[in-house]
Amino acid sequence: MELLRSLEAKARGRLQEAYADYYAGGAGDEQTLAENVAAWRKLWIRPRVMVDVSTVDTTCTLLGQRLALPLLLAPVAAARLLHPEGELAAARAAGGAGTVYCLSTRATTDLAQVAACATGPLWFQLYADRDRARCERILARVAEHGFEALLLTVDFPVSARRERELRHDAVPLPPGVALASHLGEQLTGDTKPVGGWNASLTWDDIAWIREACGLPVVVKGVLTAQDAQLALQAGAEGIVVSNHGGRQLDGAIPTAVALPEVAAAVAGRAPVLVDGGIRDGADVLRALALGADAVLIGRPYVWGLAAAGETGVRRVIDAFAQDLGRVLALSGCPGLADVSPDHLRAAP
Repeated sequence: MELLRSLEAKARGRLQEAYADYYAGGAGDEQTLAENVAAWRKLWIRPRVMVDVSTVDTTCTLLGQRLALPLLLAPVAAARLLHPEGELAAARAAGGAGTVYCLSTRATTDLAQVAACATGPLWFQLYADRDRARCERILARVAEHGFEALLLTVDFPVSARRERELRHDAVPLPPGVALASHLGEQLTGDTKPVGGWNASLTWDDIAWIREACGLPVVVKGVLTAQDAQLALQAGAEGIVVSNHGGRQLDGAIPTAVALPEVAAAVAGRAPVLVDGGIRDGADVLRALALGADAVLIGRPYVWGLAAAGETGVRRVIDAFAQDLGRVLALSGCPGLADVSPDHLRAAP
């Protein structure tokens, strides 16, 4: 969408180069970063005609929550690097648009502050800490403050090599900005806004995470049928097909290619979401046709936040909503349930 391009240009004009590169960049040679976007465009839409689309319904239900559209705001680290109101602005924009905001473990605002300002449903993204007791304290606060799901990131046993970030040696936090501990206090110091987690974590650990928060656990970072099956067997109540936006394993399969395999393995037993390279309403329709129940976006709203704060994020969400409604109508789909695999054909 032209809006996304214009917001990105405006954001880059406002941000320090190190910050812009941190959010824009991917791992290695950025093969996966590029192919995430390209893979969606290799799927042609096969529209149906002579269907009554005088009314088009984009609403959906996800983990019992009714949403205005099947699009969530993905967790993004250190949002106050982008705008002074950071996570607060993004949460308000998502709530105002009737969708979910996912707060990152590596946020620059404490989860209680985000919960206090939010007007819509919240999910909390977790990098499981090596200190299990500390992690359990965070999870207790997540439940206490009304978050509705726990988004467990599972594709970050070690940090990738990201060349754009290495050009700047480090991505320092500016004065007055710190990473939240999510224990009711702020961390201090010049900390690089990159998350890490317990590399020894296994599927068996989902049980204690579920017990510690008492919330549905949605596993983020699945790219194969085998891992989707293991996640469900371990008690996950949702799956996110994700390669971390191309920021972890360069050369990893694009999410548009991985999605059908994962959706087939899940076979309707839990919601399947997908992120990575989704840039307009047509990409959302493609994801639904491949078996997703909803999508998450990251970089599109990052640029909206950097360019214009809450207003910029809301403009991005509204643009996706309007574009999705238009694409559904043009494809002959009065609602999301009308989208099927027959609406797609792979380009040669």
